[in-house]
Amino acid sequence: MPVDHQAEVDQLMADYRRSREQLVAVQRGMAAIRQTATSHDEMVTVTVGPRGTLVDLVIDELAYRRLRPSELAELIVRTTDVAVAGATKRMHEQLAPVLPAGTDPETVLSGRADVSESELDPEQTAVHPVRKSTEDDSFEHRDWLADGRHA
Repeated sequence: MPVDHQAEVDQLMADYRRSREQLVAVQRGMAAIRQTATSHDEMVTVTVGPRGTLVDLVIDELAYRRLRPSELAELIVRTTDVAVAGATKRMHEQLAPVLPAGTDPETVLSGRADVSESELDPEQTAVHPVRKSTEDDSFEHRDWLADGRHA
């Protein structure tokens, strides 16, 4: 008696879609991370985005009078390091709930799975269009038994 595996395939595809939607939500959350740190003397305030990208720098006018250029540079670097540490911690917190137990979030942060730029930031697609996926890009409608491309 032939076995119809369509129900199993449909369930696997539904599971895949749910997992992928969760991945997109996590990556959107990580992309939205902003972390601000202020130096101990309040002369420098930095804001970093995901992965420590500097997105804002505020230097108090007094800093130019009180600090030598090398001291100001060092203060900016130290303050940025604090902000980066906070952003990294927040990224790990975003990622941890979707990782298998014992998985190091840092190793996962080195890749992006199969999520496209347009899914992470739909507004960005209007500025920098991405290649549209084609049916050949999807495994969803492929007939693996009849399709010779799998060999």
